[in-house]
Amino acid sequence: MMQEDAHQRAPSNRISSFLLFATVAAAPLPFGSVTPPTIAFWCVVLGIAAIAASPRGLRGSQFALLGLAAIVITAYGLVLHEQLATHPWFATPHPLWREASEALGVPIEPSVAIARHQPFFALGASLADMLALICSFIICTDGNRARQLLKVVAWSGAAYAIYGIAVFLIGPTKTPLTSTFINRNTAAVYFGSCAIVWLLLLCERIRGQFPSGSIRWRKVLNGFFSEKPTALVVSFSVLLVCLAAMFATGSRAGILVSLIMLVIAVAALFYRDLPRRSGVFVVMAVGAAVALVLLQVMGASVSGRLLLQGLGDEGRPATYLSTWHMIRDHPWIGTGLGTFAWSFPAYRSANVSMWGIYDRAHSTVLEMAAELGLPFTGLVVIAWIIVLAVLVRGVWIRRRDVVVPIAALSVAAVALGHSLIDFSLQIPGYSIVVFALLGAGLSQSFSSRGKNTALGHAELSHVAPAPRLRP
Repeated sequence: MMQEDAHQRAPSNRISSFLLFATVAAAPLPFGSVTPPTIAFWCVVLGIAAIAASPRGLRGSQFALLGLAAIVITAYGLVLHEQLATHPWFATPHPLWREASEALGVPIEPSVAIARHQPFFALGASLADMLALICSFIICTDGNRARQLLKVVAWSGAAYAIYGIAVFLIGPTKTPLTSTFINRNTAAVYFGSCAIVWLLLLCERIRGQFPSGSIRWRKVLNGFFSEKPTALVVSFSVLLVCLAAMFATGSRAGILVSLIMLVIAVAALFYRDLPRRSGVFVVMAVGAAVALVLLQVMGASVSGRLLLQGLGDEGRPATYLSTWHMIRDHPWIGTGLGTFAWSFPAYRSANVSMWGIYDRAHSTVLEMAAELGLPFTGLVVIAWIIVLAVLVRGVWIRRRDVVVPIAALSVAAVALGHSLIDFSLQIPGYSIVVFALLGAGLSQSFSSRGKNTALGHAELSHVAPAPRLRP
């Protein structure tokens, strides 16, 4: 009876869950959701979901993380105010406006941003990411919702992988697979992230057959093949489809960082049940061997690119150096959110390829520092360190539903590692998925014992005391 009453009082968040899951599943579809109308649509949908979400399931430690988000949002708003305001509080206007006024001989109202009002138009992507994070964090206090989110990510990723492989095979030209994304590097980390979720869900089914601490390799194999044949074939087939799509992109960094995190994710899931001294090392060694075999069999073209070109492109270090010169000239407030394409030509060195327009720095951290300044970038880095520390703690202390923080930590590591040398986290079709998983992982990184105990005390307080028996 107490469980039924507690279940009735728990927030269901059905509307918010539906909107969040639909956004996570559909965000990659319209070419990675990079156009302003698409981003605006997702902001509206996620905003409604966040408003409709009930925070009653949150506890004090979880509210502290919302406080961290509030600090980052406040700092973000302060920087944008300086870049957009006609009369900023402390920032100085970009010198280009004064030079243009002198050259034209007419007064021009200055601005901190090199492109007036551009920070306002570029706000949508980061707003959608933050809404996805907060909405998922509130909804996924319920472990069932968190698991539903993992399944939504897994099955939607499988659908996009099947579509991408079909287009890749029947297409007139054998270009790298991009599926619904425009850039193959973003497609690689997206399918790699979906493969991580699939592998974790599959391994969790194997792990659930044994009591904690009793797993041995022979028992694991026997339990693995004792699974229902249909479920086993489906799970492995979908996992291989996601891996095939990832390898077909031909992205070196995206594939390597995904393979590394696949191995680490499995080791994190099984580490508590394996022999303390050698178990984790055996898992890592076997996983690395399997990853190398997959790289040779399914990623032959990637291996060839690695042998010929290594991990980086020739022009990328020069691009980073030019971006650093931008940061050096505008260290505090930056040149304006979304203004990299306007600012970079003045700093473009001769070592950077003269072909094409550089509208990205190919490093999210450097581009953020160039557009928003070093203080805000440092705050974001500190916030990410705290978030990763909370996820690691969640992996360490959780017994039930540990697959959720592991999936969030692994996918976040893939996204962050790849964004150091590319711009995958700047594509909303992928970043919304990452931040939604991140919110679920953070919400499930706290032990549920305290909550259950408090709930039990609250229930007992409503029960009338039993009458004393008189002799």
